[in-house]
Amino acid sequence: MIPLHDDIPSRRRPVITWLLILANVLAFAYELTLGSGGLEAFLGTWAVIPREIVGAWRDLLAGQVAPWAFAPVLTAMFLHGGWLHIGSNMLYLWIFGDNIEDRMGHVGFLLFYLFAGAAAMALQVGLNPAGTVPNLGASGAIAGVLGAYLILYPEARVLTLVFLGFFITTLRLSALWLLGIWFALQALQGAAEFAVGAGDIGGVAWWAHVGGFVTGMLVGALLRLFTPRRKRNRYADRWYSDRW
Repeated sequence: MIPLHDDIPSRRRPVITWLLILANVLAFAYELTLGSGGLEAFLGTWAVIPREIVGAWRDLLAGQVAPWAFAPVLTAMFLHGGWLHIGSNMLYLWIFGDNIEDRMGHVGFLLFYLFAGAAAMALQVGLNPAGTVPNLGASGAIAGVLGAYLILYPEARVLTLVFLGFFITTLRLSALWLLGIWFALQALQGAAEFAVGAGDIGGVAWWAHVGGFVTGMLVGALLRLFTPRRKRNRYADRWYSDRW
């Protein structure tokens, strides 16, 4: 399933969403100029290598502060491993990011995005602390956006391209179903990876997706609970306007 667009209007320009997409595209364009050898060295420095992050955390606890050692937790959010990786991530950010930015405000959304990405990577590293395979991508942060969207706009309708074998069609699915299925697939893939003894987990960071999504759900629940009714988007909140 590939989402194409949703039916929730935004009340403000999603400037941060646009800038995040631009930053990811520019970073990927730079990666393309490096060549295989240069790219490997670049990712070894700026992507998250779990074993090195765990070592940096131990140094921090021992009083040997090296804050720059945690820089990859931030920079890895803007790196991608291929066209499909960046294409799918930016599509989801484009469709769902504007509404979350509209709800949180520009600064709040940026802080939330970075926090969700860091929380996502923390779970991935925590489940594979000895890993040496670089972890990268905006997927964890974007999963946070999806989790918040699920809580804030569960009845939003998302025009979705659906592949059923050789048959291709479009359906309007509720965010509750579309994002719920997406999350279930990430959790199942992550569980399967451990079940088969994948060892040094690399490639797709399934548990980063799970961690980011759950973080987004928690933040979305808090935002929904404490946002005054007069500040809500009445059209977007139609599902719970009579219930909350």
